[in-house]
Amino acid sequence: MTKEKTYSRVLKKLTIDCEKCCGLCCVGLYFSKSDGFPTDKAAGKPCVNLMSDFSCSIHSKLIECKMKGCLAYDCFGAGQMVTQSIYHGSDWKSMPEISEQMYKVFLIVWQLHQMIWYLVEASSLVSDSDIKNDIDALINENENITKLSPDEILNFDIDKYKSKINNILRNVTKLVSNANNTKSINKKTVDFIGKNLKKQNLDGRDLSMTLLIAANLEGCSLYGTNFLGADLRDASINNTDLSKSIFLTQGQINSAIGNKNTILPS
Repeated sequence: MTKEKTYSRVLKKLTIDCEKCCGLCCVGLYFSKSDGFPTDKAAGKPCVNLMSDFSCSIHSKLIECKMKGCLAYDCFGAGQMVTQSIYHGSDWKSMPEISEQMYKVFLIVWQLHQMIWYLVEASSLVSDSDIKNDIDALINENENITKLSPDEILNFDIDKYKSKINNILRNVTKLVSNANNTKSINKKTVDFIGKNLKKQNLDGRDLSMTLLIAANLEGCSLYGTNFLGADLRDASINNTDLSKSIFLTQGQINSAIGNKNTILPS
């Protein structure tokens, strides 16, 4: 199987399929009304809109109801992986004795799937064969972890694995900056909440893990700009070309405000 086909298969696995999930994100996660969710909810408590068949009673009205947290959330396919592959179709409602374990496994698999997405993105950005081989090895390791039993997944040292991912992503970011002749700006400011950055040149800027809530990014130059983990809730990306930015997820895009002139990564 070619590398392109392998990555295509991997990415397909990361696509959300709520019909094959038992509403894990709607039960297992904590969320708050102030973050754009229906209510303040403790982890392990079902959302008020979760129906008996694990579907959402207001799914078709999320935009109308301004459920920005729900719209932005992306489990990267962890929900159906945990429900169908790891627990073989069992669910927290019919088997309450496994519910707490199931929620914990879901959180780990969600992180693993998110890291796979970043790894595939990283591989597409570089030509260095050694780095690509390292990425392939990490993806294989990741996939093997999700084939383990729930107890084995819970005992897996995810922090150690995550540190290897972070090293790869840092190296890729540097290579992208060098290839684009852009200087990776030393990140000192992490709070850009409500800032007007309209039409600024942010090429090569490391905006990873920054707070860009309600920031104005309209018309900014974002060539090689790193958005890994950045909070883009209500950020304006009207008339903005994001096609050459890196590590920008669908969830981040969903949480921002764009228009027909917003150009997204392919």
